[in-house]
Amino acid sequence: PATLGLRKEGNNLGLGLTLLQPDVNASIPAYGLSSDSDGTSYVMPSISFVRKDGDFTYGVGVFAQGGMGTDYPGSSFLSQGTGLPQMSQVGFGRLMFPLAYQATKELSVAAQVEYIWASMDLQRLVQTPDGGFGYVDVKDDSDFTGQMTGGGFAFKLGAVYQFNKEFSIGATYHSESSIDDLEGSGTFTAFTPMGPMAMPANYTVNDFQWPATFGIGMAWNVTPELMVAADIKQLMWSQTLSDFSMTTDIPGMGAQTASEKQDWSDQTVFSIGAQYKIDPAVALRVGYNYGKNPVPDSTINYLFPAITEQHFTLGVGWQIDKANSLALAFTYAPEVTQTATSPNQLTPLEMSHSQTLWRLNYAYSF
Repeated sequence: PATLGLRKEGNNLGLGLTLLQPDVNASIPAYGLSSDSDGTSYVMPSISFVRKDGDFTYGVGVFAQGGMGTDYPGSSFLSQGTGLPQMSQVGFGRLMFPLAYQATKELSVAAQVEYIWASMDLQRLVQTPDGGFGYVDVKDDSDFTGQMTGGGFAFKLGAVYQFNKEFSIGATYHSESSIDDLEGSGTFTAFTPMGPMAMPANYTVNDFQWPATFGIGMAWNVTPELMVAADIKQLMWSQTLSDFSMTTDIPGMGAQTASEKQDWSDQTVFSIGAQYKIDPAVALRVGYNYGKNPVPDSTINYLFPAITEQHFTLGVGWQIDKANSLALAFTYAPEVTQTATSPNQLTPLEMSHSQTLWRLNYAYSF
């Protein structure tokens, strides 16, 4: 948030729209089995207002973070002949209140308070304590929300130091979220000798959090036209995704909590980018980042295949006039393939995941 202090005096209204298009496949090549996820398009909007008044810059913003999932049809081999779809949809949204202060001519510091809401839909086969199988179905009909929801808070701190007009460095820390357990109602289907039996159920996803993140970065204005930026960011996944815990409460039958090991590793993400102004109103941008896949072979899940590692980005910014500007960016994440070794999965299950992302931003300054 400290870079807000580098803005020009006045007000800025921003509108944004992101289209995430993942391409996910689950297969068992040895048996010729393959299924594509139908979850191929997720829309994430944003809106912000920022005002700089003297040494202080403050504002409010709302944006969606995440929102990805998978959606395999009932005809998939993952349904194991039940005809029941296997799907997940996870979303995070943030309401942010940043405040930046120009402490000196060179130093800007900032803090940000965030309200975070999280939601999840889930349809999946599960193993029951007696060794049988059941089907979890907790899902709403919205593309933007999930049936299980929760909310909480986080904060962010940052600082930027400008050595001169050409070179600056920055650092940031984002706290782990403190989101309430996600709760929602649905059905649980038990497979009995007399056939499937669906029962009302209340579901709770326990302690599902966004990890703490910290990073450092630099920006170098090589020439009046060319700027180069780079940063390193650390995501503490091991603190929040050591397991996935979910409680199923069937009225009259009691509650059962099941926990699946995840054991995600902490992830270091390296990013570099450049901007070149072909004229004062048009800037071309290019970027690349790499973060090693944090998901181990032993716990990869076909419902949560967050295994992409590289992202290539192209963008363009257009200052239409003094008040209006547009920015468009395209990101491509090449396919990553991973083979599961977990006894909780159909093995040897092979997952592949690539994605594209489009981002459009409009800003109005006044």
